[in-house]
Amino acid sequence: MRALRLWSIFLICIFVLPGSTSGQNEEQDAEQTPHRTVKVARLVVKGQLPETAEQPGFFGDFQPNLRQLIGRLDEAATDDDVSAVVLRLQSPKIGRGKLAELRAAVKRVRSSGKKVYAQLQLANAHDYLLACACDTIIMPESGTLIVTGIHTEITFFKDLLEKLDIEADIIQVGDYKGAAEPFTRDSMSDEYREQFESLVDDLYEYLVETIASERKLEPQKVRQLIDVGMFTAAEAHQEGLIDQVAYDRQFTEQLKQANEADRVVMVEDYGKEIHELDFSGLMGLSKMFELLSGGKSSNRSSRAKKIAVVYVAGPIMSGKSMPGVFGGQTVGSDTIVEALKKAEDHNRVVATVLRVDSPGGSAIASDQIWKAIVDAEKPVVASMGDIAASGGYYISMGCDKIFAEPETLTGSIGVVGGKIALGKMMGNVGVNVETIRRGKNSGLMSVHSKFTESEREVWLRTMNETYRQFVTKAAQGRDMDVDKMETLAAGRLWTGRQAQSNGLIDHIGSLSEAIDAAKQLAGLFQDEKIELIILPEPKSLLDRLSEGSLFGAAVQQGVESIVLGASTSLREIEWMQRLFGEPSVLMLPYRVNVTTN
Repeated sequence: MRALRLWSIFLICIFVLPGSTSGQNEEQDAEQTPHRTVKVARLVVKGQLPETAEQPGFFGDFQPNLRQLIGRLDEAATDDDVSAVVLRLQSPKIGRGKLAELRAAVKRVRSSGKKVYAQLQLANAHDYLLACACDTIIMPESGTLIVTGIHTEITFFKDLLEKLDIEADIIQVGDYKGAAEPFTRDSMSDEYREQFESLVDDLYEYLVETIASERKLEPQKVRQLIDVGMFTAAEAHQEGLIDQVAYDRQFTEQLKQANEADRVVMVEDYGKEIHELDFSGLMGLSKMFELLSGGKSSNRSSRAKKIAVVYVAGPIMSGKSMPGVFGGQTVGSDTIVEALKKAEDHNRVVATVLRVDSPGGSAIASDQIWKAIVDAEKPVVASMGDIAASGGYYISMGCDKIFAEPETLTGSIGVVGGKIALGKMMGNVGVNVETIRRGKNSGLMSVHSKFTESEREVWLRTMNETYRQFVTKAAQGRDMDVDKMETLAAGRLWTGRQAQSNGLIDHIGSLSEAIDAAKQLAGLFQDEKIELIILPEPKSLLDRLSEGSLFGAAVQQGVESIVLGASTSLREIEWMQRLFGEPSVLMLPYRVNVTTN
């Protein structure tokens, strides 16, 4: 027994004690070489990214607007804890102006010394143009890149309206003011085709130039690649369109190596505000009341100097801004004039930036907004988004400076008006309308009949006067001869680049650059700290409930649910439609339903 104990001690001395010493050395080595952890901010870019902010509902901020997403990128640029940014791009439904704003924000992150990576899966041209602004583009082996150039389609309804006996009686002032052509013609007029070919040419050249410059490819090579249009991940990598073919885990390992780190912490939805949903007890009641009444105002009340950013996003109408039945909103002139006045009267606001993303609308409403801008004593700078045309250009032309993105659609200085006469169609379905009239032009606003010659004459006279005012005010705002402005007007639509070369805008630049210009016009130093206030202020949940704007989305979803929920077959049709929107689908040829009785 004693011998057995001695033998055990011998074994411990051989195997355990040396191991213990080795372990102590390893711990000392670990202390001398600490683990390095890298924090990476990851943001998903998807959805419509609306310009304007809305007060979040009960479930918080699920889909950021454009300003919030750019704010998160700018926050990452200045966050010392963040070493890099990853953008997961999921085909955002945005225009070229918003795309340029995001590209500018990405470049601000890169200028701070941090790498920006783009992750693509099924990528279109919008995804790819944003990815090109990043340092590195990554795609999984199963990914697909689709960059097929510029394709526009205009649908004409004249023949359909004639079959329905609906009469479109619409007048345009300006040969290129073709807004009504889809209702009055069955094909493009020469002027309509000329202006759209000019737009498409410029958009195509910008696409080629951007890819060539940022991917270090020859322009002719880019044109050849665009003519192919669709690439697997391996093909895209071989052609130099992307940098890496890698899945998430492989990419994370590459991040470790690139940063000489032992661990990468990926912060999903970096910078996203989280709204507490526990409404229990007195504290919960207080939180619910704060949420309903609008929460904490985003417009800070400190004594710092401020710049007001006034958003004009949507069709321009007279009166108050109103939510649409199925989402979105119209921009009311009263609401915007009130916001401009609030900025003008605020003793801490030194300048205003008018952020315009509007195709126009009411001439009267546009003129009211223009007048408020012209009368402002403080500087006003316009920043154009995806589109600032017709009425959207009208309100911008009164500003001290105008900024636009390279592919912003702007101009369209012209007037269109008229009506859709439904009398014949109503007669076809057994609805008869009899008229008693006094006054030669008493039927001017009737929706049952087309204009008489006399009614058309007075209507056209009013439109000609509106057009004259538009051209004259545009010439004054741009310090241009009226005759020169006439050559740029007539309803012609321009890209931002074309508008700058023609003198219709001042600078190509983002909202951030427009804000810098407003600071300069206000006499502030470029590095002087300012605060932004957003106008009109986002509405509270209670306000939106009272206006019915929350129910717009609810009605839309309800209608979709009724249609798609009518039968299992309809749901499956919808699934199949979505699936086969992609070039490659991994799916059984049969759908099998298993039920347990």
